[in-house]
Amino acid sequence: MEFYCIADEDTARGFRLAGIGVQVAATPQQALAAIEAAAVRPDCGVIIITEKVAAWIQPQVEMIRLERDRPLIVEIPGPEGPLSGRKSLREFVQEAVGISVY
Repeated sequence: MEFYCIADEDTARGFRLAGIGVQVAATPQQALAAIEAAAVRPDCGVIIITEKVAAWIQPQVEMIRLERDRPLIVEIPGPEGPLSGRKSLREFVQEAVGISVY
C-alpha cells in the first residue's frame, strides 16, 4: 500500500523528499481532482492531506471516509499550523497518554 499526499507546495516538497507521491493543490478544484484520482488508485492505502486543503473539499473527504474501507485519509496541519478550533498534535498526545509533553 502506498502513501499519497495532497497539500500546499511547502508541505508537498517535504513529503516528496521522503519518497511519497504528492499532488500540489492550490485551489479547491485541484484538491477535488487530486483526491478523486488518489481514491481510485488500487495501490493507494493512505492519503495525507493538509487541514486547509481538506476544508476546501470536506464533503468529498467525508464521503470517501464513510463509503470506502480504503484509502485511509489523514489530515495534518499545514505550514500555518492547526486550523483554529483544531487540536495540535501535542494536545492529541497529551490526551492519549495523560501527561504533558513540552
